Amino acid sequence: MSKLLVVKGHPLTAEFSMSLKGLDAFVEAYKTAHPTDEIEVLDVYKENIPALDAELVGGMYAGEKATAEQQALLNAYSSYTEQFVTADKVVIANPMYNLMIPAELKAWIDTLNVAGKTFKYTAEGPVGLLGGKKVLQLQANGGFYEGKDPATFYMSSVFGFMGADFKQIAIEGHAYAPDQAETLLAAFIEKVEAEATSF
Repeated sequence: MSKLLVVKGHPLTAEFSMSLKGLDAFVEAYKTAHPTDEIEVLDVYKENIPALDAELVGGMYAGEKATAEQQALLNAYSSYTEQFVTADKVVIANPMYNLMIPAELKAWIDTLNVAGKTFKYTAEGPVGLLGGKKVLQLQANGGFYEGKDPATFYMSSVFGFMGADFKQIAIEGHAYAPDQAETLLAAFIEKVEAEATSF
């Protein structure tokens, strides 16, 4: 039995979100193909994910001298790291906002990129520790970018840095060509469902 972590990175519901429509289709197809697997859902918009601000970073530097408030933030921060590390597979759904992922999703990813947990420093440079953990991103792009947008580059770079087996499936052009939105969505869903069966 494997554990799948499902990460919702959109503030709305599938009624309004193409990426969440894809995520719902993925989860249903995944359940059919992997009926004994455990599925855990994380909605980054409903979590209170600690930001890398002065209080949290100050606590990191303070060590044993961290205040109770700082220690609480550090514990919360570490809990997201552990949740990610202990998952066997991860699927993430998000829109692309202003050429980038949403800030709430970025805050979550900041909790993952931790030395000694998901990568390590060596004499030859940093080495990822995820051992090829599968990470799938479902991204909705209103225009056509063909994988050359900053959001895609960031996601593939950061998860590759950690040693993940990263893949993206994107739906593109539904805002640019709204008359083709249903056709584009159908093609997206077909790809997502096919991926879910072997994920």
